[in-house]
Amino acid sequence: MKITDVPKRLLPWLTLWLAGCALTQSTPRNGLPYDSWYLGFQAPARMEVWLETADIEDTQGKILVGMMQGTVALAYHDNPEGWGDRIPSGKGRDIYNAGLPKRIYVRWQSLVEPQTYHAIIDIPDQARRIMLTDIPPDKPGGLSGTRRFLSIGLAPGGWIKAWLLGPGSPPVEVLCMRAQIEPKGPYQGHYNGEYVRLNPEIQDYLKTHTIPYDSWKCPGM
Repeated sequence: MKITDVPKRLLPWLTLWLAGCALTQSTPRNGLPYDSWYLGFQAPARMEVWLETADIEDTQGKILVGMMQGTVALAYHDNPEGWGDRIPSGKGRDIYNAGLPKRIYVRWQSLVEPQTYHAIIDIPDQARRIMLTDIPPDKPGGLSGTRRFLSIGLAPGGWIKAWLLGPGSPPVEVLCMRAQIEPKGPYQGHYNGEYVRLNPEIQDYLKTHTIPYDSWKCPGM
């Protein structure tokens, strides 16, 4: 059937239907220029972390509970001091059918201390603007895109740092803060207060090395 075969009285409805199909195919359901944004977690080298939960509140008021649990990625380098020059996206997942992050609640076990922390991470407005800004190619034929990867670093002492990453571009640090100690302990007092077991190799490392708390501190704190 050709459009010319459609009765004239139906042409306006056909035009609207075709326009709606085109909009559905080109515009993601989340209202963003991409289908999903990425949330990942990392810890300094050798400083193992067990993430109990990561809950998200997006800009549309939607609450996403338990979006991440388990071990997080460790930094690329062997030295646990600081975060190094190469910031990974971290171990995580793509977040579909959600707006950009407004707040993220995290609770985690710092296994090398051991200590349990919790925090509400307020994502700055500037960070969301960066997530919507196109990155031009750094060279002819280079990669372009957006910084839709949010990587959150969790360090001993409760120190938190977050970066935005995108293709072919350096990471952008967007926040640094400190979490609070969870008074109920691991899993908020469940499982008899026992922590997840630390890697034996890291246990041996800590026998001859101290935890470099000061290397993750936020400036001025």
